[in-house]
Amino acid sequence: METKVGSVDGVAKPVSNDVGGLPSATCHTVSPSAVSCSSDATLGRHLARRLVQLGVTDVFAVPGDFNLTLLDHLIAEPGLRLIGCCNELNAGYAADGYARSRGVGACVVTFTVGGLSVLNAIAGAYSENLPLICIVGGPNTNDYGTNRILHHTIGLPDFSQEVRCFQTVTCYQAVVNNLENAHELLDTAISTAMKDSKPVYISISCNLPAIPHPTFSRDPVPFFLSPRLSNQMGLDAAVEAAAEFLNKAVKPVMVGGPKIRVAKAGKAFVELADACGYAIAVMPAAKGLVPEHHPRFIGTYWGAVSTAFCAEIVESADAYIFAGPIFNDYSSVGYSLLLKKEKSIIVQPDRVVVANGPAFGCILMKDFLRALAKRLNCNTTAYENYSRIFVPRGAPPECQPDEPLRNMLSSGTAVIAETGDSWFNCQKLNLPQGCGYEFQMQYGSIGWSVGATLGYAQAAKDKRVIACIGDGSFQVTAQDISTMLRCEQKSIIFLINNGGYTIEVEIHDGPYNVIKNWNYTALVDSIHNGEGKCWTTKRREPTVPF
Repeated sequence: METKVGSVDGVAKPVSNDVGGLPSATCHTVSPSAVSCSSDATLGRHLARRLVQLGVTDVFAVPGDFNLTLLDHLIAEPGLRLIGCCNELNAGYAADGYARSRGVGACVVTFTVGGLSVLNAIAGAYSENLPLICIVGGPNTNDYGTNRILHHTIGLPDFSQEVRCFQTVTCYQAVVNNLENAHELLDTAISTAMKDSKPVYISISCNLPAIPHPTFSRDPVPFFLSPRLSNQMGLDAAVEAAAEFLNKAVKPVMVGGPKIRVAKAGKAFVELADACGYAIAVMPAAKGLVPEHHPRFIGTYWGAVSTAFCAEIVESADAYIFAGPIFNDYSSVGYSLLLKKEKSIIVQPDRVVVANGPAFGCILMKDFLRALAKRLNCNTTAYENYSRIFVPRGAPPECQPDEPLRNMLSSGTAVIAETGDSWFNCQKLNLPQGCGYEFQMQYGSIGWSVGATLGYAQAAKDKRVIACIGDGSFQVTAQDISTMLRCEQKSIIFLINNGGYTIEVEIHDGPYNVIKNWNYTALVDSIHNGEGKCWTTKRREPTVPF
């Protein structure tokens, strides 16, 4: 983690220590060179154009008195749309969902009360390796060093509480309270988010966005991020060791993990699968990252709750290559996977470990997978074994007009699965080619899916988002259904009314897992309030006579 705090040199600083006293200095001292530059050469305009350059056309925000001037400049950028959310948590979740589709997302909140509110969403994005730019309107430059107590704080004359909270959930923190180095801090923060694929924190003093400065006198030059390269000698050695290991195996398999996304190795994984002939499976958190229409796809490997017949093939293999795995307590079903280290090759975004033997660093996953594809013998034994034991599920007949809907998924849809029982139920979906799929398995914050649905739908205008959300999770973040309606989104939400926290009941039952039932359709109808397009209905299980 690295924190860069802008110097306050060159700005007027109040020196009064009187309780409640006014500053003895003026609001802000602007150098002559800044006065002479164009009136639109401002920090706010620069930031707005930077976001548009990255592909961000929507910013999720909650206004507050520390960020209002900055919001004015974001609104003024023609290529940028400001989307006001009902609360900061949902703004962060929306930026998370947006980043999953566009590759980067952004949110804007106010100082401390907004920053600490959005913190939980930023932590989730960090755990999922998503580039997310969290922008906070900060204190006036004249308040630094005054020993004053500001509103929206915890009542101490220390403005660093917020940035200290963000240090563990962002890869870079920039506190911009001086125009002299603002350009450098902004560009460093944004480029770091893109390079590290993690959230960053940017605090901008509330009186700076509208002040012209010569460093912003020209349109920002588009970023050129130096491409990362593999150590060629290490790559050759790793491929040699892995090929020797796998070519001796009788029935090897491949398993895709969630870090395929951050490694940008999805195509390389498919190239290897096509070349080697292995049966391929996916870890639960990687669903949607590996094509399920692949001819040798055998399902989700999730230990005891795997897709039928998948665990038998993976755990009986004499060699398995895991690309980008995360073996936490969720994905390992309480660390109960029947895997052996001596049979595995673990490929992480920049590292390869072969069985109990050698490890190779400074190797990009996509380079390794592509190079390995050229060295492996074709071996379809594991998939042939799977074909012998596999019992296909019945396929629903094609829907006819006026008949009940049987299959909604297509290349024009994307599924958002909420934390909880939706995880398990949505894992059973067969995703057609091009169908998106997202869920937050590592962090598992209930309520994430409402904001994420808002953000994903705003980013992927070519897809209809289908969200599966439990009632307990929905009650946490339901307000931003109103933002979906205001943005005229066409999402479909299946709200599964379990009468409480069903996933917690399975873990440990108790009265605390029961929640107040809502009239959910009436709630959404009241939010709709006759403005825009909205339709709700209820579906109850039919009563089965005894």
